[in-house]
Amino acid sequence: MSDRFPWMLALSSNDRELCANDILTAARTSFATNQPHLFIAELTSWRETATAIAAGLGQEAVEGLDGSEAVERP
Repeated sequence: MSDRFPWMLALSSNDRELCANDILTAARTSFATNQPHLFIAELTSWRETATAIAAGLGQEAVEGLDGSEAVERP
């Protein structure tokens, strides 16, 4: 599918396989239920993920709050 959607090359091989499966499932569901927005949403989600990966986002460790920085909920 990467020949039709070159942005998929930014994904790992495992993610490309998952992406292709998700897109095909969404396309089948969209055609079966006459709801094209399901396919469009899935395709857009994966494309934006690939774009973020290509931009280098998600490669840094995320700093979480430890117990001393947490705020108690009211």
